[in-house]
Amino acid sequence: MIVSLVYRAVRGLLSLPKLLLRREASVEAEVLVLRHENTVLRRQLTSPVRYEPADRFWFSALSSLIPRLRWARVFPVNPGTVLAWHRRLIARKWDYSARRTRIGRPPSSVALKKLVLRLAYENPRWGHRRIQGEIARLGHSVASGTVWNILHAAGIAPAPRRQGPSWRQI
Repeated sequence: MIVSLVYRAVRGLLSLPKLLLRREASVEAEVLVLRHENTVLRRQLTSPVRYEPADRFWFSALSSLIPRLRWARVFPVNPGTVLAWHRRLIARKWDYSARRTRIGRPPSSVALKKLVLRLAYENPRWGHRRIQGEIARLGHSVASGTVWNILHAAGIAPAPRRQGPSWRQI
């Protein structure tokens, strides 16, 4: 938010001479762009030119004072690059990161997990479906798959199969 306020203030201050002097303002802006380019180049005499965020900010702010037809001759980069810097500067402000929440299903509550594990330890022959039915009887709505996931995460094996004669054996 502070960056956008500073950006607005700089653009407002730079556009004031444009209103007063029209033609001379764009010439002065060109001179400012060239001076800033020189400072950037002096700063990086031995390495390739890299523009820092402050440099990009400055060029984006000065771009409003220079007619777009002269951008290619004035700026040290392509006009599309200046527009891309401006888009990124604005996109950082309007990314809605404050509104983002966790995606997906919310995690099960700790109390529900404790209840499932307590029922599983007290009734070792109950499976996940039986535990889910008992929890539903207590007034909690939970899926049997959720109960299975809780038991599996706790390392509790499924309930043993009941031994006894099947219908064919009787």
